[in-house]
Amino acid sequence: MAGIRLVTDGASDLTPALIADLPITVVPLDVRLGELGPADTRKMSPESFWQACAATTALPETSAPSPGDFQRAFLEAKERGEDGVICVTLSAELSATYQAAASAAAAVSSEIPVEVIDSRSATMGEGLIVLDAAVRAANGASLNEVAAAVRRCSNEIVAVGALDTLDNLRRGGRIGSAQAFFGALLSVKPVIQISNGVVAGESRQRTRARSFAYVVEKVAASGPFQRLAVVHAAAPDIEQFVDLASRLHPREDILVATIGPVVGAHTGPGTVAICAQRADTRGEDGAQR
Repeated sequence: MAGIRLVTDGASDLTPALIADLPITVVPLDVRLGELGPADTRKMSPESFWQACAATTALPETSAPSPGDFQRAFLEAKERGEDGVICVTLSAELSATYQAAASAAAAVSSEIPVEVIDSRSATMGEGLIVLDAAVRAANGASLNEVAAAVRRCSNEIVAVGALDTLDNLRRGGRIGSAQAFFGALLSVKPVIQISNGVVAGESRQRTRARSFAYVVEKVAASGPFQRLAVVHAAAPDIEQFVDLASRLHPREDILVATIGPVVGAHTGPGTVAICAQRADTRGEDGAQR
Protein backbone atom coordinates (compact mmCIF):
# COMPACT_ATOMS: atom_id res chain seq x y z
CA MET A 1 0.00 0.00 0.00
CA ALA A 2 1.31 3.42 -0.98
CA GLY A 3 -0.38 5.23 1.89
CA ILE A 4 -2.40 8.38 2.42
CA ARG A 5 -1.55 11.89 1.22
CA LEU A 6 -2.36 14.96 3.36
CA VAL A 7 -3.30 18.07 1.40
CA THR A 8 -3.68 21.41 3.12
CA ASP A 9 -3.60 25.10 2.21
CA GLY A 10 -1.15 27.92 2.71
CA ALA A 11 -2.97 29.24 5.77
CA SER A 12 -1.48 26.36 7.76
CA ASP A 13 1.92 28.12 7.83
CA LEU A 14 3.74 24.80 7.50
CA THR A 15 7.33 25.41 6.47
CA PRO A 16 9.16 23.28 3.89
CA ALA A 17 11.43 22.02 6.68
CA LEU A 18 8.47 20.78 8.73
CA ILE A 19 6.91 18.81 5.89
CA ALA A 20 10.07 17.62 4.11
CA ASP A 21 9.82 13.99 5.21
CA LEU A 22 6.03 13.76 5.52
CA PRO A 23 3.29 12.99 2.94
CA ILE A 24 2.00 16.60 2.88
CA THR A 25 1.13 18.82 -0.07
CA VAL A 26 0.40 22.53 0.47
CA VAL A 27 -1.93 24.33 -1.94
CA PRO A 28 -1.25 28.09 -1.77
CA LEU A 29 -3.89 30.78 -1.49
CA ASP A 30 -3.60 33.87 -3.67
CA VAL A 31 -2.18 36.95 -1.94
CA ARG A 32 -1.89 40.43 -3.41
CA LEU A 33 0.10 43.28 -1.89
CA GLY A 34 -0.22 46.52 -3.78
CA GLU A 35 1.37 45.97 -7.18
CA LEU A 36 2.62 42.50 -6.18
CA GLY A 37 0.33 39.77 -7.48
CA PRO A 38 0.02 36.11 -6.46
CA ALA A 39 2.87 35.07 -8.76
CA ASP A 40 5.14 37.42 -6.80
CA THR A 41 3.96 36.69 -3.28
CA ARG A 42 4.11 32.90 -3.78
CA LYS A 43 7.85 33.21 -4.30
CA MET A 44 8.32 35.15 -1.07
CA SER A 45 9.32 33.65 2.23
CA PRO A 46 7.16 34.82 5.14
CA GLU A 47 10.06 37.01 6.26
CA SER A 48 10.31 38.65 2.83
CA PHE A 49 6.57 39.23 2.81
CA TRP A 50 6.73 41.18 6.07
CA GLN A 51 9.61 43.26 4.73
CA ALA A 52 7.48 44.10 1.69
CA CYS A 53 4.54 45.01 3.95
CA ALA A 54 6.73 47.41 5.89
CA ALA A 55 7.64 49.18 2.64
CA THR A 56 4.05 49.91 1.55
CA THR A 57 0.80 51.32 2.90
CA ALA A 58 -1.22 48.79 0.88
CA LEU A 59 -3.24 46.20 2.77
CA PRO A 60 -2.63 42.59 1.70
CA GLU A 61 -5.61 40.89 0.06
CA THR A 62 -6.24 37.15 -0.04
CA SER A 63 -8.44 34.83 -2.05
CA ALA A 64 -9.10 31.11 -1.83
CA PRO A 65 -7.47 28.61 -4.19
CA SER A 66 -9.59 27.51 -7.12
CA PRO A 67 -11.11 24.02 -7.21
CA GLY A 68 -8.64 23.34 -10.03
CA ASP A 69 -5.69 23.97 -7.70
CA PHE A 70 -6.97 21.29 -5.35
CA GLN A 71 -7.84 18.92 -8.19
CA ARG A 72 -4.26 19.00 -9.38
CA ALA A 73 -3.00 18.16 -5.89
CA PHE A 74 -5.48 15.29 -5.55
CA LEU A 75 -4.65 13.84 -8.97
CA GLU A 76 -0.92 14.07 -8.25
CA ALA A 77 -1.58 11.75 -5.30
CA LYS A 78 -3.26 9.32 -7.70
CA GLU A 79 -0.29 9.51 -10.06
CA ARG A 80 2.04 8.65 -7.19
CA GLY A 81 -0.06 5.57 -6.55
CA GLU A 82 -1.30 6.77 -3.16
CA ASP A 83 -4.46 5.18 -1.79
CA GLY A 84 -6.38 8.32 -0.93
CA VAL A 85 -6.27 11.91 0.26
CA ILE A 86 -7.24 13.69 3.45
CA CYS A 87 -7.57 17.41 2.77
CA VAL A 88 -7.50 19.68 5.84
CA THR A 89 -8.48 23.29 5.20
CA LEU A 90 -8.55 26.69 6.81
CA SER A 91 -11.75 27.26 8.80
CA ALA A 92 -14.76 27.47 6.50
CA GLU A 93 -15.96 30.40 8.63
CA LEU A 94 -12.94 32.43 7.50
CA SER A 95 -12.49 31.48 3.85
CA ALA A 96 -14.06 29.78 0.82
CA THR A 97 -11.09 27.39 0.75
CA TYR A 98 -13.08 24.49 2.20
CA GLN A 99 -15.76 24.88 -0.46
CA ALA A 100 -13.15 24.91 -3.23
CA ALA A 101 -11.56 21.72 -1.88
CA ALA A 102 -14.93 20.00 -1.49
CA SER A 103 -15.83 20.85 -5.09
CA ALA A 104 -12.51 19.44 -6.28
CA ALA A 105 -12.98 16.26 -4.25
CA ALA A 106 -16.35 15.67 -5.88
CA ALA A 107 -14.82 16.18 -9.32
CA VAL A 108 -12.18 13.48 -8.79
CA SER A 109 -14.29 11.05 -6.76
CA SER A 110 -14.23 8.39 -9.47
CA GLU A 111 -10.41 8.48 -9.62
CA ILE A 112 -9.21 8.70 -6.01
CA PRO A 113 -10.98 8.82 -2.64
CA VAL A 114 -10.68 12.27 -1.04
CA GLU A 115 -12.07 13.37 2.31
CA VAL A 116 -12.17 17.11 2.96
CA ILE A 117 -12.23 18.22 6.60
CA ASP A 118 -12.62 21.73 8.00
CA SER A 119 -9.87 22.33 10.57
CA ARG A 120 -11.96 25.05 12.26
CA SER A 121 -8.64 26.76 12.83
CA ALA A 122 -5.87 28.66 11.07
CA THR A 123 -2.10 29.17 11.03
CA MET A 124 -0.32 26.48 13.06
CA GLY A 125 -3.61 25.44 14.70
CA GLU A 126 -4.42 24.02 11.27
CA GLY A 127 -0.79 23.03 10.80
CA LEU A 128 -0.62 20.93 13.97
CA ILE A 129 -3.68 18.97 12.86
CA VAL A 130 -1.99 18.24 9.54
CA LEU A 131 1.29 17.24 11.19
CA ASP A 132 -0.50 14.86 13.55
CA ALA A 133 -2.40 13.28 10.64
CA ALA A 134 0.69 13.03 8.43
CA VAL A 135 2.63 11.17 11.11
CA ARG A 136 -0.25 8.70 11.39
CA ALA A 137 -0.40 8.32 7.61
CA ALA A 138 3.36 7.77 7.41
CA ASN A 139 3.00 5.04 10.02
CA GLY A 140 0.47 3.18 7.88
CA ALA A 141 -2.92 4.40 9.15
CA SER A 142 -5.84 3.94 6.76
CA LEU A 143 -7.90 6.72 5.18
CA ASN A 144 -10.70 6.23 7.71
CA GLU A 145 -8.27 6.11 10.62
CA VAL A 146 -6.54 9.31 9.56
CA ALA A 147 -9.86 11.08 8.96
CA ALA A 148 -11.09 10.12 12.42
CA ALA A 149 -7.83 11.38 13.94
CA VAL A 150 -8.16 14.70 12.13
CA ARG A 151 -11.68 15.25 13.46
CA ARG A 152 -10.57 14.32 16.95
CA CYS A 153 -7.51 16.54 16.77
CA SER A 154 -9.53 19.55 15.57
CA ASN A 155 -11.29 19.45 18.94
CA GLU A 156 -7.95 19.43 20.75
CA ILE A 157 -6.57 22.64 19.23
CA VAL A 158 -6.17 25.86 21.20
CA ALA A 159 -5.22 29.03 19.30
CA VAL A 160 -4.84 32.31 21.16
CA GLY A 161 -2.97 35.37 19.96
CA ALA A 162 -2.05 38.94 20.81
CA LEU A 163 -2.31 41.57 18.09
CA ASP A 164 -0.29 44.75 17.89
CA THR A 165 -3.08 46.49 16.00
CA LEU A 166 -6.71 45.95 15.01
CA ASP A 167 -6.28 47.74 11.69
CA ASN A 168 -5.83 44.66 9.50
CA LEU A 169 -8.71 42.69 11.00
CA ARG A 170 -10.98 45.71 10.86
CA ARG A 171 -10.09 46.70 7.30
CA GLY A 172 -10.06 43.12 6.06
CA GLY A 173 -13.52 42.31 7.41
CA ARG A 174 -12.41 39.20 9.36
CA ILE A 175 -12.91 40.65 12.83
CA GLY A 176 -16.34 39.04 13.26
CA SER A 177 -17.69 39.17 16.80
CA ALA A 178 -14.45 40.76 17.95
CA GLN A 179 -15.59 44.08 16.42
CA ALA A 180 -18.32 44.53 19.00
CA PHE A 181 -16.03 43.29 21.76
CA PHE A 182 -13.22 45.74 21.05
CA GLY A 183 -15.42 48.57 19.81
CA ALA A 184 -13.58 51.80 19.10
CA LEU A 185 -10.76 51.22 21.59
CA LEU A 186 -7.70 51.76 19.43
CA SER A 187 -5.14 51.96 22.22
CA VAL A 188 -5.63 48.43 23.57
CA LYS A 189 -3.51 45.41 22.77
CA PRO A 190 -6.19 42.96 21.65
CA VAL A 191 -6.15 39.27 22.51
CA ILE A 192 -8.14 37.04 20.17
CA GLN A 193 -8.97 33.36 20.06
CA ILE A 194 -10.12 31.13 17.24
CA SER A 195 -13.25 29.57 18.71
CA ASN A 196 -15.53 27.26 16.72
CA GLY A 197 -13.77 28.37 13.58
CA VAL A 198 -14.26 32.12 14.01
CA VAL A 199 -12.15 34.96 15.38
CA ALA A 200 -13.48 35.97 18.78
CA GLY A 201 -12.41 38.76 21.09
CA GLU A 202 -10.89 37.33 24.24
CA SER A 203 -9.37 40.22 26.20
CA ARG A 204 -8.38 43.88 26.05
CA GLN A 205 -4.99 44.54 27.57
CA ARG A 206 -3.38 47.95 28.00
CA THR A 207 0.21 46.90 27.31
CA ARG A 208 1.91 44.36 25.10
CA ALA A 209 3.57 42.71 28.09
CA ARG A 210 0.17 42.17 29.69
CA SER A 211 -1.24 40.76 26.45
CA PHE A 212 1.65 38.28 26.30
CA ALA A 213 1.04 37.17 29.88
CA TYR A 214 -2.69 36.83 29.24
CA VAL A 215 -2.18 34.62 26.18
CA VAL A 216 0.09 32.26 28.12
CA GLU A 217 -2.29 32.10 31.08
CA LYS A 218 -5.27 31.46 28.81
CA VAL A 219 -3.53 28.64 26.96
CA ALA A 220 -2.17 27.15 30.20
CA ALA A 221 -5.71 26.49 31.39
CA SER A 222 -6.15 23.97 28.55
CA GLY A 223 -2.96 21.93 29.14
CA PRO A 224 -1.19 19.56 29.11
CA PHE A 225 -0.13 19.62 25.47
CA GLN A 226 1.11 17.09 22.97
CA ARG A 227 2.41 19.70 20.53
CA LEU A 228 2.82 23.46 20.88
CA ALA A 229 3.77 26.09 18.33
CA VAL A 230 4.54 29.78 18.66
CA VAL A 231 3.88 31.84 15.55
CA HIS A 232 4.56 35.49 14.90
CA ALA A 233 4.33 38.16 12.23
CA ALA A 234 7.81 39.72 12.24
CA ALA A 235 7.48 40.44 15.96
CA PRO A 236 10.73 41.95 17.26
CA ASP A 237 10.02 40.64 20.77
CA ILE A 238 9.34 37.05 19.75
CA GLU A 239 12.09 35.61 21.94
CA GLN A 240 10.50 37.18 24.99
CA PHE A 241 7.20 35.54 24.04
CA VAL A 242 8.82 32.14 23.47
CA ASP A 243 10.39 32.43 26.92
CA LEU A 244 6.92 32.84 28.40
CA ALA A 245 5.52 29.97 26.31
CA SER A 246 8.25 27.67 27.62
CA ARG A 247 6.33 27.61 30.89
CA LEU A 248 3.74 25.52 29.04
CA HIS A 249 5.94 23.14 27.05
CA PRO A 250 9.65 22.27 26.89
CA ARG A 251 11.34 25.05 24.96
CA GLU A 252 13.30 22.64 22.77
CA ASP A 253 10.02 21.05 21.62
CA ILE A 254 8.23 24.32 20.79
CA LEU A 255 7.78 24.86 17.05
CA VAL A 256 8.50 28.49 16.16
CA ALA A 257 7.22 29.69 12.79
CA THR A 258 6.52 32.94 11.00
CA ILE A 259 2.91 33.71 10.18
CA GLY A 260 2.65 33.78 6.41
CA PRO A 261 0.81 36.15 4.07
CA VAL A 262 -2.57 34.39 4.25
CA VAL A 263 -3.21 34.77 7.97
CA GLY A 264 -0.86 37.72 8.36
CA ALA A 265 -2.88 39.75 5.89
CA HIS A 266 -5.65 39.86 8.47
CA THR A 267 -3.80 39.87 11.78
CA GLY A 268 -1.15 42.42 10.85
CA PRO A 269 2.51 42.86 11.76
CA GLY A 270 3.62 42.20 15.31
CA THR A 271 1.06 39.47 15.95
CA VAL A 272 2.16 36.63 18.23
CA ALA A 273 0.16 33.50 19.01
CA ILE A 274 0.27 30.11 20.63
CA CYS A 275 -1.29 27.19 18.79
CA ALA A 276 -1.37 24.02 20.87
CA GLN A 277 -2.68 20.49 20.56
CA ARG A 278 -3.97 19.22 23.87
CA ALA A 279 -2.64 15.88 25.01
CA ASP A 280 -5.04 12.97 24.51
CA THR A 281 -5.88 11.86 28.05
CA ARG A 282 -8.41 9.20 27.06
CA GLY A 283 -8.00 5.59 28.01
CA GLU A 284 -7.99 2.66 25.64
CA ASP A 285 -11.79 2.49 25.91
CA GLY A 286 -12.03 6.06 24.57
CA ALA A 287 -13.31 7.51 27.83
CA GLN A 288 -11.80 10.76 29.07
CA ARG A 289 -9.47 10.34 32.04
